[in-house]
Amino acid sequence: MGKDEIKKSLIKLIGDRDVEITVKNDLDAAMAIQNGESDYYIGACETGAGGALAMATALLGSDKTVTVASPSKVLSEEEVADEINNKGKIAFGFTINTKDTVLPILVKYLVK
Repeated sequence: MGKDEIKKSLIKLIGDRDVEITVKNDLDAAMAIQNGESDYYIGACETGAGGALAMATALLGSDKTVTVASPSKVLSEEEVADEINNKGKIAFGFTINTKDTVLPILVKYLVK
């Protein structure tokens, strides 16, 4: 959901840093992570978990995935940082209506 919109936002947030953004369907994206072809998975849906993370969770395991925003809760920047830095999360799901809140935080902690 909103893949092109998310890509445009990420390009703007990343600026001139050397990062490749590839839009894929959920299965191909999760497989790219599993095969070491991609570093991170970012997906959006209505719940932030189901459609956004189902394939990533199935292929990578729930220890590598996190819902950063659902209809009832948006993780704080500190919580997102903890999920990335201390818990090793590499796949992130959120509701599309929270992209302007979530993406800047993800970029801050994922793009060095």
